[in-house]
Amino acid sequence: MKILFVCTGNICRSPTAEGVARRWLVMAGLGELVGVDSAGIQGYHVGEAPDPRSQSAALRRGYDLSRLRARKVEPKDFEEFDLLLAMDRDHFQYLRDKAPEGKRHKVRMFMSYARMVRRDDVPDPYYGGATGFDAVLDMCEDAVQGLIDEILPEVNRRRQSVS
Repeated sequence: MKILFVCTGNICRSPTAEGVARRWLVMAGLGELVGVDSAGIQGYHVGEAPDPRSQSAALRRGYDLSRLRARKVEPKDFEEFDLLLAMDRDHFQYLRDKAPEGKRHKVRMFMSYARMVRRDDVPDPYYGGATGFDAVLDMCEDAVQGLIDEILPEVNRRRQSVS
């Protein structure tokens, strides 16, 4: 299974979600079975590392985002990934509009997996203060836990069909 997290420039929200998911999937024993990546709907940060504030906030909680590099969503992503998870409604609409026929079902709102936080959008912390990056981490941890709970039966089914 492969999951793509999507935000605007791929330097704050989506790489944070990728970093959280990568670590929690390993802790759940799914690191070899579920691949994760992140991308942006805009390409103006392609090749850049995540925002230093995102990296700093993530590192305080044990998530290393330093090796991640921004990229833009590509048409092939709709073929390669099982889920494309939008950080907000604008990203969701963009992905739905770009999705080829028969692939729109793969596009979902990331926060739809959250168990504790009740909101649709992960707010963009880029223009705010440090607390915004911590809030993004809180939301990502919540939604990633719910995502793992939801995909676990499917991953187990795939694992059993391979063995």
